[in-house]
Amino acid sequence: MTETTDALVLDLVEWVAREPRPYAEVLEVWRTSCPRLTIWEDAVDRGYVARRPSVEGMRVTVTETGETFLRAHGRIH
Repeated sequence: MTETTDALVLDLVEWVAREPRPYAEVLEVWRTSCPRLTIWEDAVDRGYVARRPSVEGMRVTVTETGETFLRAHGRIH
């Protein structure tokens, strides 16, 4: 993974950590048509975020691994 991709994955995880987001919103904001920028897919594959069912529909939340990733980069304490 490139440094740019890592930074964008970190931004996505931090954004989701602020509050669980509707799945459709996450895909709208973070999906890209560029095959080299797979930010959403990378965050999911690395276990930083997960889709969870809720009353409102699917929500995206940060996992424990994602919180550890944020702490390691000084984004949460």
